[in-house]
Amino acid sequence: MPENRIPQRQQLLNLLEARPISRAVELRAAGIAPATISRAVERGDIVRVAHGLYQKAGSEIDANQSLADAARTVPKGVIAMVSALAYHGLTDQMPRKIWVAISPKDWAPAPNYPPLRITEFRDRYMEQGVEHHRISGVDVPVFSIEKTLADIFRNPRLVDRSVAVEGLRAALQQRKATPAEISEAAKAADAWNIMRPYLEALTANG
Repeated sequence: MPENRIPQRQQLLNLLEARPISRAVELRAAGIAPATISRAVERGDIVRVAHGLYQKAGSEIDANQSLADAARTVPKGVIAMVSALAYHGLTDQMPRKIWVAISPKDWAPAPNYPPLRITEFRDRYMEQGVEHHRISGVDVPVFSIEKTLADIFRNPRLVDRSVAVEGLRAALQQRKATPAEISEAAKAADAWNIMRPYLEALTANG
């Protein structure tokens, strides 16, 4: 059956099958009428999780779905700080807001979903250690482990030092980064003088 002859209800479900959480503006751009969305909510086919944001009922959501939503909300941002640390499995802390770094010249949105904590990094810091991960069909920029540790140590007023040390210890114990890689990133991100005594203490018996 040609795409334009597929009932809008099925088109809507197909879209949400590919991307479990979608914005109303994205659904409308794909040709789904607002009335179709409303009827799908009334029937229980989809769930309205926030203003203008819909999820297919009963769908399995990636644990990192909120990071994908943040990447779509802030296209020029990079997942950073404690959120990046959590993504890399280096902290048990689950921040209530998603940390996103942006350049000072970029616009900082204030959406009702996902909840964001925007931090501004200088342009040269924004260009360091950016990795790209595929989450729920979305390309999500996330700072690397080494870069994230450097950023957290460099910004003690934003994140408690205990979180930085916990992340550093976990990265070393889990062998997710070597001391050389960590120190190199710290030097590039102007965090080496702060991080050095902690890294030396944690590797003294290595």
